Amino acid sequence: MSAYIEELKVAIRYLHGGEATHVESVPVKETFQGKTVWEGTVHVFDLEGHPRATRAYAWSHLVGDVGERRRFYAVLHLGGIRSPLDAVRAAIVAENKGRKR
Repeated sequence: MSAYIEELKVAIRYLHGGEATHVESVPVKETFQGKTVWEGTVHVFDLEGHPRATRAYAWSHLVGDVGERRRFYAVLHLGGIRSPLDAVRAAIVAENKGRKR
């Protein structure tokens, strides 16, 4: 298994608890008013040991001017989150709410 998948598993454990098992990698492209707002690969994991969720979606991207660190995202398959695209949309909304505060 790749080191990147292992990093995502650690991020899921840190952010939400439970043990993740990689299931698949899904290309996702989110557009708004005809423009791409996010494009990348979301990794789908089965999740054991979490009190409510049995699946998680995770990805990361480089941040900073020279990409010196990586920001990890891990979204649980709960409520309205039913797909990798739903997870990306939820993360975009959460980030935009955080910026407005």
